[in-house]
Amino acid sequence: MNRSFESLLVEQCAPTLAGIKPASLFRCGRHSAKNVKQAVEDWNHALIRLGLRVRILKECPNTGDCMVYLYRPAWVECLLFDEDTLRFLVCQGYQHGSAEFLLEQLSSRLCLEQDYPHEIGLFLGYPLSDVIGFIENKGWNYTCCGCWKSYGDPEKAQAYFDLCRQCTSRYCALYASGAHILELVIAA
Repeated sequence: MNRSFESLLVEQCAPTLAGIKPASLFRCGRHSAKNVKQAVEDWNHALIRLGLRVRILKECPNTGDCMVYLYRPAWVECLLFDEDTLRFLVCQGYQHGSAEFLLEQLSSRLCLEQDYPHEIGLFLGYPLSDVIGFIENKGWNYTCCGCWKSYGDPEKAQAYFDLCRQCTSRYCALYASGAHILELVIAA
């Protein structure tokens, strides 16, 4: 089933559109949107005035499929410039710079590696302790699983996962009933 770029944006990014998550990432196949690059450009132009940006982080040269990143730049910058987070990223081989420079480095890593670099979670708003826990435990021994694998307080994580799930359900219903995406965005 082919879904439009817009339906993917709502289905995969509702918590970011709603302002309860700093960023989201989704795969958009060339069959989902005839011109993914144009859709990204158009939506970036429409969303930037509301405090969101959308960009392609990775494009497969063989299939044309793209990994599309929707984010709230100011929030992502605050997360990435946390002292412990920045120290972790430097230990992972990142160079100091702006949030955009860090995103460019992530994009390069996505293009060079078959597997996702685990630090991608930091760019999506996952807690540093969960990213480190995932790496140290090789994805096992988590306390709770939802949008990601949590290694901390399971009740707190589950409450956040439930909030994201409820938001997605509500936004998908609103979109299906005719709401425009720009009506669903909570401006930054």
